[in-house]
Amino acid sequence: MNNAVDVLVLGGGPGGYTAALYAARAGLSVLVLERLSAGGQMATTGTVENYPGFEDGVDGFELGEKMQRQAQRFGARTVLAEVREVALTESPKRVETDRGTFLGRTVVVATGAEARELGVPGEAALRGRGVSYCATCDGMLYRGREVAIVGGGNTAVGDALTLARLAGRVPLIHRRDALRASAVYLDKLRENGVNIVWNTEVKALQGDDRLTGLVLRNKVTGEESTLPVDGLFVAVGRRPETALFRGQLETDEAGYLIADETTRTSLPGVYAVGDVRRKPVRQILTAAADGAVAAHYIEEYLAGNRA
Repeated sequence: MNNAVDVLVLGGGPGGYTAALYAARAGLSVLVLERLSAGGQMATTGTVENYPGFEDGVDGFELGEKMQRQAQRFGARTVLAEVREVALTESPKRVETDRGTFLGRTVVVATGAEARELGVPGEAALRGRGVSYCATCDGMLYRGREVAIVGGGNTAVGDALTLARLAGRVPLIHRRDALRASAVYLDKLRENGVNIVWNTEVKALQGDDRLTGLVLRNKVTGEESTLPVDGLFVAVGRRPETALFRGQLETDEAGYLIADETTRTSLPGVYAVGDVRRKPVRQILTAAADGAVAAHYIEEYLAGNRA
């Protein structure tokens, strides 16, 4: 079938490289297309403390490289390329990149979802130095310390409850006068000592090497104040990297690809793994699990669709 590989993986994060590993070990030809470096967003994490097997934690970039080398050991190849266009209904499926055209009999979409940032001064410089976008990932690092959370949806409330069990004072900063989260959460927040700071936005972050405080502005009075904190958890939503697949793959209202626990999407031969698919828990471990599942169903699909 031309020069098509059995499995074309879009994204070199934990989900993509696990799919590549399992598929390559099954004897399939595998090519991973990654825009930046092995590990995807995981590579920007200083220390991953909740991935099994690393009792002292592991650097996110290092873990990504280990995953890449392990997949390559069994024959998976990697090309650093930016995907610009996809044609997933064609046979073989076609992917256009800045490095040329690539064909695959099946495609694994592992493009991830980017955390939305506040876009305030100091945020980029202090990311991983007091600023986090995942309480489940980094909450333990702030046990007994002063942290704050920004957001008003179910994720922000869930993060606040998680941190209330670990940290000291936990203010939840919200720019409106009512939460978007379910009303049932209000009582839980009060019971767990979470103080909601209404009608307030973060204007800037303070600190050089580490976060030391927040500059807040009350949207009603215009008054500005400073809140000393050791950590800030931003929970204002995530943006799935699915723009390329619009009109070809089914998505939910937030833009996440719809795929069940088999990782199969609305199009035969296309699988979605990791943060890009609709799912309740988005962690490195759950992304890796998706990759293993996808490889299983890819084998099944290819066995029934041999040209």
